[in-house]
Amino acid sequence: MADREQEISSSIFSSPRSGGQSSSPTHPTSRGLTSSSPPRDLPPFEDDGDDLDSTVREEEEEDGEDLFDDNLERDYRNIPALDVYERTGVDDLDYEQMSPTSRREAEIAMRKRDREEARITGRLRDGVLYDESDEDESRPRRRRRLAERAADDESYDKEEMIESIENLEDMKDHTVREWVSMQAPRLEIKNRFKQFLRTYVSEKGYSIYREKIKQMCQANQSSLVIDYNHLASEWQVIAYFLPEAPAEMLKIFDEAAKEVVLNMFPNYERIASDIHIRIAELPLLEELRYLRQLHLNQLIRTRGVVTSNTGILPQLKLVKFNCVKCSYILGPFYQGQERETKPGSCPECQSSGPFEINMEQVAYYYNRYTVYQNYQRITIQESPGKVAAGRLPRSKDALLLADLVDSCKPGDEIEITGIYRNSYDTSLNTANGFPVFTTVIEANYINKKDNKSVIDALTDDDVKTIISLSKDERIGERIVESIAPSIYGHLKVRRAIAVALFGGEPKDPGNKHRVRGDINLLICGDPGTAKSQFLKYVEKIAHRSVFTTGQGASAVGLTAYVNRNPVSKEWTLEAGALVLADKGVCLIDEFDKMNDQDRTSIHEAMEQQSISISKAGIVTSLQARCTIIAAANPLGGRYDPSLTFSENVDLTEPILSRFDILCTVRDTVDPVQDEQLAKFVVASHVQHHPNKDVGDNEKDAAEDQLPSSSGLEKIPQEMLRKYIIYAREKVNPKLHNINQDKVAHLYAELRRESMATGSIPITVRHIESMIRIAEANARMHLREYVSEDDVNMAIRIMLESFIDTQKFSVMKGMAKAFSKYLMYNKDNNELLLFLIKQMVRDQSAYYRNRYGGEQDYVEIEEEEFAEKARQLHIHSLKKFYESELFTGNRFVYDSSRKLIIQSL
Repeated sequence: MADREQEISSSIFSSPRSGGQSSSPTHPTSRGLTSSSPPRDLPPFEDDGDDLDSTVREEEEEDGEDLFDDNLERDYRNIPALDVYERTGVDDLDYEQMSPTSRREAEIAMRKRDREEARITGRLRDGVLYDESDEDESRPRRRRRLAERAADDESYDKEEMIESIENLEDMKDHTVREWVSMQAPRLEIKNRFKQFLRTYVSEKGYSIYREKIKQMCQANQSSLVIDYNHLASEWQVIAYFLPEAPAEMLKIFDEAAKEVVLNMFPNYERIASDIHIRIAELPLLEELRYLRQLHLNQLIRTRGVVTSNTGILPQLKLVKFNCVKCSYILGPFYQGQERETKPGSCPECQSSGPFEINMEQVAYYYNRYTVYQNYQRITIQESPGKVAAGRLPRSKDALLLADLVDSCKPGDEIEITGIYRNSYDTSLNTANGFPVFTTVIEANYINKKDNKSVIDALTDDDVKTIISLSKDERIGERIVESIAPSIYGHLKVRRAIAVALFGGEPKDPGNKHRVRGDINLLICGDPGTAKSQFLKYVEKIAHRSVFTTGQGASAVGLTAYVNRNPVSKEWTLEAGALVLADKGVCLIDEFDKMNDQDRTSIHEAMEQQSISISKAGIVTSLQARCTIIAAANPLGGRYDPSLTFSENVDLTEPILSRFDILCTVRDTVDPVQDEQLAKFVVASHVQHHPNKDVGDNEKDAAEDQLPSSSGLEKIPQEMLRKYIIYAREKVNPKLHNINQDKVAHLYAELRRESMATGSIPITVRHIESMIRIAEANARMHLREYVSEDDVNMAIRIMLESFIDTQKFSVMKGMAKAFSKYLMYNKDNNELLLFLIKQMVRDQSAYYRNRYGGEQDYVEIEEEEFAEKARQLHIHSLKKFYESELFTGNRFVYDSSRKLIIQSL
């Protein structure tokens, strides 16, 4: 039978010109490629199928033709008549020969054209490359090369065998998490991210991330911060996948970043075994209280204040187990955050255990030993200023892994980017029933919100505006006028708040004795004089502020307290208000309502700016470097000017001496001022009504222009806030050639007057207060050195604070004795207004006592007024007559009669 089949095969494939043994023609496909004679010379096709029986024909149909017999070379003989191409579509024109360089440029241009077409249509032409860095190899050649290397048993990367894809958006009905876990999309994402790290440049052509990698390696770090906006501008689809499947995407990013780093620095793995990608500037900022089921397993960005943290513990990352029965080492197994990894059975002895963890570790041999990573748990709480009234601040635990541990401490205000996960909690299920899960944030990036971060956020235009404002000669007065613009009057309180916001310069020579630079302020006065409104304003304008009340604050609530963790049974520190306000402002309302024991607890915080803890075996000290602005009411409800400040306020001398500035606010009766205040309040309510028509703005704008002693333009609140932050961070004024004799002489005089009048005691702290106020005034003007003007202004503020706390009987005498200091840089219009008001009061009292009634107007002789003005070294009154302060208090100057008239 085999001989019969061979005979049949020979008869089919024999040539007609080889002796006439067979009449079968050459195979059509082979004849079209190799025949050498014209088709008309060939004999007609003769079918010899009649010689085959039916059985052989069926076998032939099943097995097909045998093309590999002894005469198979005959199929490849030359047939010139068939060795021609069709004329249709053939370009047979003559072209000049291209040089190799021109040919390569043309090929590159054609490949770019094909890729652009693929981006639009979503499909690639056959043979078009994806990777532009591999432009000299086509895909078939790449496949053949890989196949040859695999056949030769050469080492090669398995990922190279995975075909990369172009259209990542087409997920083929998979979820994002499933799609990015597949090999082909995973490789595509990895390649694109590597290309992003290598090639992303700024608008100025600056390679951002290559430089960041260099800086990271120079600092021996393992975290590379990526701006999400940069990634979204380059690869939108990857930026879309990242928040939806953060765990899988960040793992791909880490692998890609490690390859890029090792490509640039091959031996860096000896310093950092892993490279971690940190995602910054995620667009959407979620509040802690609004985290819901929708955010589970997604990348989120939230903010809060760190209230407590645990110690740094080792956590399993890759774990190996020892079989107790046969000592076989199983693993490594990847240990995730969700559940404990346990082996099923031993592959050596087939037993189901028991197994014990292989505790050994060596840093660089992951395939041999158990690997650990750092672990820390912190608690973040909503910022006190961000919580709505009547609601409790929410808190959430966050996990810090690897090099993120110890990146923040209690009291720090942070923005945290991480994966919002859920985990099983036995205690929570016991209380609420199964299945209820607790939630935790697995941190990826932490940004501490301090003054430096705010400074970095300032634009070049902001800095130019701040510098131009500082060149104004009266910038200090403009800043004072801009403090609390919705409150009428109280110029001294505004000035005190201004210097407290700017603050002085702390000193710490040799890290041995620290002298604070923050200025503490106490506002005491009658009810209804806007003390609490001043505090609320500071809470909004200060960069970091904590508001509390004396009635609702306790000693541990203001400082710190020790708490036992219910799970780990570990003692932890919980930060209080003063610790949370570190490098900021702590505002305490109703300061007089605090218990004496609670008030005593803040003595150390006000002067040494630290809080010492010695409880439950914990002996430590926390930082409380903050400005304290407090408001208090006097005894009996109203301030009695016939008593000293100490007799009006139920505060001890030790705590009074810790306040740099004491401001007394009195609700005095003045018909003109009362009328102006009433107009101001009414205009403010009208202007800020929620249903106010937009068309009334121009009409009301003129009415809202209240009289000002300076007539200066106020600084917008947002720019004022940036100005304060810039001055505190960038300006560090130095004491240089100040008049020390003046300060010493003033201190001696104040000590003498204090002992004679029995008022608040003057101590050495008041000298330090003057220096701090002088430095704050220099910061207002962005000066690097404290000048004579700053010292004079500090002396004036200190004297005003001291004199206002005296009895009414000695106040006038002290004001006259220190008049040369009090008059410094005071607006002449203020002095003249005070002088003419005093003359009006004297004349009104004389008329009332003489005639027993009230008069409708008062006339003052200009010559008499000018004489008293000359005693104050003021010789020109024309500007005062034309000022808004003069006309706003209903004064009219009659030049013909030389009279000043005020209608009552």
